Amino acid sequence: QDAVAKTLKNAIQMGRVAHAYLFCGTRGVGKTTMARILAKSLNCLNADGPTVTPCLKCDSCIGVNAGEDIDVLEIDGASNTGVDNIRQLRENAIYRPARARFKIYIIDEIHMLSTGAFNALLKILEEPPDHVKFIFATTDPHKVLPTIQSRCQRFDFQNIHTAVIGQQLEKILQAE
Repeated sequence: QDAVAKTLKNAIQMGRVAHAYLFCGTRGVGKTTMARILAKSLNCLNADGPTVTPCLKCDSCIGVNAGEDIDVLEIDGASNTGVDNIRQLRENAIYRPARARFKIYIIDEIHMLSTGAFNALLKILEEPPDHVKFIFATTDPHKVLPTIQSRCQRFDFQNIHTAVIGQQLEKILQAE
């Protein structure tokens, strides 16, 4: 996903990180992985600010890798579809992050939210606190309300060619 990565790197380097992103694409193209990489870039504790080269060694980077960072919350949209789930998110979002720069909410399969949940989410997307970032991932962007989409920077992920996957596997095997 070179085009997406380049655009996000430029945004970080220029200090123009949006408050909400929508990653769209078919299953297995790296939407959630890219969300985690972005979270590490924004919250790396060994950098003075958001960085395109997170250390991968600090507590925040390690916690994001393990899915256990207290300031990066991954939510499965398919399991948390209701208004009450999003209301709880809104109530918790007002609190500053415990140790990092941003409190980051990664909502996977956001298209599974109910209409009421989307409307509850819209309220915080309209006026998000400065310390909160949202990263949404979906395989069905047409099911995400236009009012939500209009408040996000949208990135469409493409299928990865088998030759590129093969090259990456070769690199990994050689490194191992």
